[in-house]
Amino acid sequence: MHTTTKVVRLFIEFVVLWLSSAAAILVLDAVFDGISLHSADFGIPALSTLPSALVVALVFGVLSAVLWPAVVRLMSWVGPAVLFLLVFFASGAIMWLTLNIVPMASIDKPWDAVVMAALLSLFSSFVGGAIASRSDTSYRLMQVRRQRFRFRHSPSGSGATPGLLCIQIDGLGHDVLRRAIADGVTPGLASMVRQTHSLIPWHTDWSSQTGASQLGILHGSNHNVPAFRWYDKTSGKIAVFSNPRDNEDREIERAEIPGLLSTDGASRGNLFTGGADDNVLVVSRMRGARVGGGAGYSSYFSDPSSTLRTVIRMGAEIQRELRQAWHQRRADVRPRVPRGGSYPLVRAFANVLATDVTAAAVVRDLIQGRSIIYVDLIGYDEVSHHSGISRPETLSVLTKIDEVIAMLRKVIEQADRPYRVVVLSDHGQSQGATFLQRYDESLEQLVLRLCGADGLASPADPKPGAEGFEYAAASVRPPKPEQEPGTPAGVPVVLGSGNLGLVSFPWLPGRATVEAIAADCPGLVDALRVHPGIGFVLLARAEGGSVVLGAEGSVDVDTGAVDGVDPLAYFGPDALQKIRRTDAFDNVADIMVGGSYWPETDEVAAFEEQVGSHGGMGGPQSTPFLLYPDDVPTPPQPLHGAEQVHAVLVGWRDRDD
Repeated sequence: MHTTTKVVRLFIEFVVLWLSSAAAILVLDAVFDGISLHSADFGIPALSTLPSALVVALVFGVLSAVLWPAVVRLMSWVGPAVLFLLVFFASGAIMWLTLNIVPMASIDKPWDAVVMAALLSLFSSFVGGAIASRSDTSYRLMQVRRQRFRFRHSPSGSGATPGLLCIQIDGLGHDVLRRAIADGVTPGLASMVRQTHSLIPWHTDWSSQTGASQLGILHGSNHNVPAFRWYDKTSGKIAVFSNPRDNEDREIERAEIPGLLSTDGASRGNLFTGGADDNVLVVSRMRGARVGGGAGYSSYFSDPSSTLRTVIRMGAEIQRELRQAWHQRRADVRPRVPRGGSYPLVRAFANVLATDVTAAAVVRDLIQGRSIIYVDLIGYDEVSHHSGISRPETLSVLTKIDEVIAMLRKVIEQADRPYRVVVLSDHGQSQGATFLQRYDESLEQLVLRLCGADGLASPADPKPGAEGFEYAAASVRPPKPEQEPGTPAGVPVVLGSGNLGLVSFPWLPGRATVEAIAADCPGLVDALRVHPGIGFVLLARAEGGSVVLGAEGSVDVDTGAVDGVDPLAYFGPDALQKIRRTDAFDNVADIMVGGSYWPETDEVAAFEEQVGSHGGMGGPQSTPFLLYPDDVPTPPQPLHGAEQVHAVLVGWRDRDD
């Protein structure tokens, strides 16, 4: 579109918003007695305050345009979940300043200015959306037109070489997606599969969780990552992927490998940067982040109407969660887990705030012509943990994610640079009643009881739970060094990552062997291997090598020789291959516990309180999906491990056609 036409369209939008805002101010003036507009004698009483309303609307709009970015910049030291609350007061302050500058208006109650500014921003948001039509996609496309005029395109955006947009749907298994496509839950993804893309599964490593998968996909290596959280005997600390400091260390360890996003790339809503300099809501850059630094979320809040839309949508999401949780309890749906406490806020963060901020950043990236973009949409994963992997409320979240992807594809149609779109997941989820629900004690309580440490507490992560909870917590306030988990002497460290458990003995040097553990805690290994909620345990042997022990048999890890009943029989043909890889890690736990899997019901028993879980083996948690364009080379099949996915994406990224 010609530049003159763009200017004319933007001018028309400005005039419509200005006049409609003036009309809204007239209404608000009549409602709030703490704000007064001065009258003028037009001979028509209804129009007596119109000039004042026009001036107030114009000055408020100009001050918002000039001051708002600076105000948000000053507030950007806080996390995004706090920042969106502060913007109300900032908007009210701008309205208060407006009413004090304009001689045709006065204010008696400052709080009325805050409420008036919020309502005016809400009204402007609705009008702005109506200009483009009434859908969220059209609202975003209206923002695209504005951004195309405001942003100067980078050199990468001017060429004909297609860019690569990678959209990760966190936690969505291949089979769940296939059913969703067949049932009409995801019409946008269905049209891609039927017309332009191919859908295949890929297979995670033993640690089927976002930290291991994203580290491998974005940085080319997830070596020495046994779980979402693990005890490091060298440092004496617990590493966890929700900790910005730990994630930064993981990136530093892989600095010699070029990241997937290292050349003109953008990382949005991920655990890692992938080598990108431009990051928004990336956990590894949240420690001490400031505007222009790793957090990168302040640009979203520079638009008051976008902020207000997000706040309203978060309120609706909280109400939706409370209602759905009540219905689940009333119908006595099982398995289920408690959904109170802070979870409704976490769900709103994952489904609304994080999604809105990252989607807006991707829209900007597409218009600027970034070479490669990787975005993680985390809402499905978070809700699945608490509601189940394919229950109606979870599938409704998946439908909304499908709409976000459809919106981004429409933005691509408006962009100057063509893009290939890849949609993938980092892992799936498996469902079932938790270990605690089934056996009335947690894995931690079981281990401590068997070791004679009843009443003590393992130095596990103080807030075990879904990744989304920890991601939200890191976004609000990253942990300080003194808050990071420590390890009290004489107590085993017991950690859970879905149905993968890790038990470490800090006082036993190196990797403890079966014999050393038996001498220190007699009966522990035998009790674990025969427990009905535990499928197998992996341990080192004093004579060398490692062994997988089950209730009625064992497997030699080096040779694959089975003695008795194979404990890995139900965990897939690649189970031993995955175990061998983890067994070679420097920081493998003294006892790696594989939770049971019941193939007849396709269920697992998570060591965390999650009805849908992932992190280990068994069921759909180990089989995510890859949806790729038909005009790129077909990936190798079967596709094993996140590192192979990295290699595939690098090949597609580097194509010059």
